[in-house]
Amino acid sequence: MDVCAGYEPLVELTRGGIVESIHLGALAAVDSEGNLLAAYGDPNLVSFPRSSMKPFQALPLVENGVLEAFGLTGEELAIICASHTGTDDHVRVLKSIHQKVGLQLSDLQCGVHWPIDKETSFQMRQRGEKPDSYRHNCSGKHSGMLAQAKLLGESLDDYLAPVHLVQQNIRRAVSSMCGIHRDDMIFGVDGCTAPVYAMPLQSFAWAIARLVDPFELDNKRQNACQKITTAMMEFPTMVSGPGQLDTVLMEVMKGKVIAKGGAEGYQLIGIMPGAIAENSKGIGIAIKITDGDPSRRATQRVIVELMKAFGFEAEMESEAYAKFNQNTLRNFREIEVGEVRLARPIQFFS
Repeated sequence: MDVCAGYEPLVELTRGGIVESIHLGALAAVDSEGNLLAAYGDPNLVSFPRSSMKPFQALPLVENGVLEAFGLTGEELAIICASHTGTDDHVRVLKSIHQKVGLQLSDLQCGVHWPIDKETSFQMRQRGEKPDSYRHNCSGKHSGMLAQAKLLGESLDDYLAPVHLVQQNIRRAVSSMCGIHRDDMIFGVDGCTAPVYAMPLQSFAWAIARLVDPFELDNKRQNACQKITTAMMEFPTMVSGPGQLDTVLMEVMKGKVIAKGGAEGYQLIGIMPGAIAENSKGIGIAIKITDGDPSRRATQRVIVELMKAFGFEAEMESEAYAKFNQNTLRNFREIEVGEVRLARPIQFFS
């Protein structure tokens, strides 16, 4: 079995005029009518979106009236869709959700890790504090799942079980948005123990396009999609954290995109309808880097090139986005030694 089938050399790093390193990858860009606009590698490559699935996992929460039932705010909805960095501000919002819903810290089954935010982690260590589940980057998603279970009168103890009503509702919502029968989505267990489903890049890209431009969905689903995308764009720091890729991209784009990264080199981007031109359709982009892209350098290069291709040159060249638009490799003396570039142009379809 060729584990790299469907991937192609996507981003390469040079030194001394030759290619030194290569990131394999694939991507698909699809409009809200399902038309494939751009591709790299196999657009039907099947992979797990990991945390990029979080906005879709929040759909049943909104549709079932959890926001209204517990008085949850847009800021709180944003962190439910988040992979946050565990700052004190994130914990403040999480504790507010738990207080409103009537949850306990011990209800969270996401696990524990130190905050991703380095300054927060340093300050906690200086104070002799240990992290708890609030600091876990998936605790917002888990709090949302628990809130759904609470409203539905379902058990909190097994809210992550695939047979639990909360997880069944999520699977139906993801299946519907992707246009794939739920039995055809490959089941997996995410890093936080929640169910996650693999699907073709093109299918997930279409789901993202429909999330930002739900014109052909029923009114209930349209309303839920609009609440989720609005919350993410209004509170980008809740979706990731200060200085993080998703947060900065949404800050720079100012209401034109949503962005949600996932583990192992996955990235979701949704371009809002009308953002490119008057009456332009919503566009969904799904990117997968096969080596997991832990430094995010490949993902950053691909995002910049895609956003420029869709007409957002000014935003990509802005000072606010500069640290994510580095195509020059420099050594520790700031001497230019190479570049980060696409291996070949992304294929766009007319």
